[in-house]
Amino acid sequence: MNQKPGEFSEVPFDSFDAAILSVLQREGRISNADLAERVHLSASACHRRVQRLEKEGVIRGYVALLDPARVERRATAFVEITLSGQANELLDAFEKAVSRIPDVLSCHLMAGTADYLLKVAARDTEDFARIHRQHLTRLPGVAQMHTSFALRTVVQTTALPL
Repeated sequence: MNQKPGEFSEVPFDSFDAAILSVLQREGRISNADLAERVHLSASACHRRVQRLEKEGVIRGYVALLDPARVERRATAFVEITLSGQANELLDAFEKAVSRIPDVLSCHLMAGTADYLLKVAARDTEDFARIHRQHLTRLPGVAQMHTSFALRTVVQTTALPL
């Protein structure tokens, strides 16, 4: 049951599934045996549940979280973009183009003062200027762009509350 972006459905899960998901969000490399012990299930039952959660698309994948400073991405910029229009063709063209920029960590269609909010990882402000000049200013339909730089990350998690 793979979903396309923008499609929503609730997958029913119980307290064991929630416990499995909570642990996996924080420790994606935990062994099945350790996971099963942690959530008080047999290894085979735990494995079946993880497979079901993967198949149903609740678990979309597993990643390694990197320290941005150690991979020379010390500058985080949030870019608010307002487009010149709201036609589906323009939105589609913008979204397709922005998805090809490797420095963009996330892009969100917004309700509010801007149409899109981008999170951009750069080496420093000079590198951001390059990203801005070579990529962001060339995005289709951009009417306005406002950038804010993060001074310090106070809270950051990928774990959703369950």
